Parts: sequence; structure tokens; C-alpha cells
Amino acid sequence: MENRRNPRINRSNPNRTTNARPQFRPQPDEMVFGIQSVIETLRSDQQIDKLYMEKGLSNPDIQNLAFQNRVTIQRVPVEKLDRLTRKNHQGVVCLVAQVQYVKLSNVIADVFERGETPFILLLDRITDVRNFGAIARTAECTGVQCIVIPGRGAAAINSDAMKTSSGALNHISVCREPELTETIKYLQQSGITVVACTEKSSRDLYERSTDLTGPIAIVMGSEEDGISPELLRMADNHVKIPLLGAVGSLNVSVATGVVLYEAVRQRSLVINTES
Repeated sequence: MENRRNPRINRSNPNRTTNARPQFRPQPDEMVFGIQSVIETLRSDQQIDKLYMEKGLSNPDIQNLAFQNRVTIQRVPVEKLDRLTRKNHQGVVCLVAQVQYVKLSNVIADVFERGETPFILLLDRITDVRNFGAIARTAECTGVQCIVIPGRGAAAINSDAMKTSSGALNHISVCREPELTETIKYLQQSGITVVACTEKSSRDLYERSTDLTGPIAIVMGSEEDGISPELLRMADNHVKIPLLGAVGSLNVSVATGVVLYEAVRQRSLVINTES
């Protein structure tokens, strides 16, 4: 079923020349290894979720294609590649994406064209696949128009993430951005307020001064150390979830649900007041 909130951007590349030979088309969530196989995958219209290259290895073809496709190369020791596959990987392994990433600028333009209020979710280094899937499920249910993840340090969107999301990842746009700092700048220039959820904030999520009714992008941080200091400094507002027990933090997927549904509550009140 098509979701009207998901702009489903045209995924073809108009600048890519067609080739008479059959394209190499691995399946989503498939692991591709070996220099030539990875090169052919990068040349196809398949999107790459992760691209690992052995430290010290240089391959101009892979590096140029990765740059053209905005795929971040993650330099890793050979031991990590050996753990991924026991076969002859030649120092390079990639994972084909389960979802088709879209451009954030296209999503924002489409949201404004439809007359909707932007409601964006930024995930800073969420690495647990099941946390990511649970977050995606809640985001889709609350009307979030787009999830933004960084090119490096994010969970792989694999079959486990799809399963945990209960299929929600088929109905919500996912953008992968090289630098979240640049993403925040772009959102702010587009008139969108960036709200960071952090225990370091002095403002309670439920205070009257906490306004989540306008165009907003909510930032949630890593399971290990929360939102990175640079992103915290750039955010327009900071809020914290009140914790009344002995435990000092919530699971990030639970915390995300709390913040997103508070935004839904506030927005519903505005709509009811206007009507």
C-alpha cells in the first residue's frame, strides 16, 4: 500500500549510462565481496548500506564509485572482514541496502508542497539494529515524514531491522547523510527547529515552554553516549524526559516513542483548537 507521506523519490540516476550487458544485481541484504563484484554493485542501481575496506588497501575504482554514489567507505582491520565472510574477500565487503535511500532536500520540498508541517527524526549513531527497527515503527506510526541517519556509525538496515520495524521501513523515507552537522544547518535554513533530547537539558519535555507544534526535527542519540557534543551545540532547543525512579536512563527506542508522542499530543491540541 502506498503511503502518501512518503514521497518515494525517483530512484533512477539520469546521469548513469546504460550498458548492453546484464547488470550485476545482488539481492537486498546480500553480502557482496571481492573487488570486481563490489565494483559492479556500485555501478548498478542498487544502493549500498555498508561498504567495508581493509585498512591500507587502495582501489581508485571503488573509491571513485563510492564517492559518486555518496557511500561512506569504512576502513576496518582485515579481522573484521574475515568475521563477515570466510571466503576470499580481497579486502572489500559491501552490504546491499534493504531500503532505497532518498534525498532529504526532496523530502522537505515534498512536505512543504503538500502543505504539511515538517516532522523529521535524526538518529545520531544508533547502532543496535533492533533499536533502529523499533524506532522506525514508532516514527511511522506517529507521522514522522523522514528518518535521517549518518553515513558512518549507524545500524545496518538489514532483515532484522525490517522485521523489528514490522514493515514500517517500507512506508517511511530514510535519508543517509554524510555529515549530520551539515544536515542540521540545512534544516535550520529551511525554517525547521532542531530539538535535541538529552538528559543534560534543564528543560522538561512536559513544561509549557516546550513547543513541538511547529516544523521540527527531533534528534536522538547513541545508546552509549547520547547525542554528540557538536550536534548538541548546534541544536535550537534541548529537552529531557523526566525520570522518577532509580534508573538513570531509558532505552533509546522507548525514549524516542515518548518524545514523538508528546509531539503528536501537542499537535493534536493545536488542530483541535483551530477547528
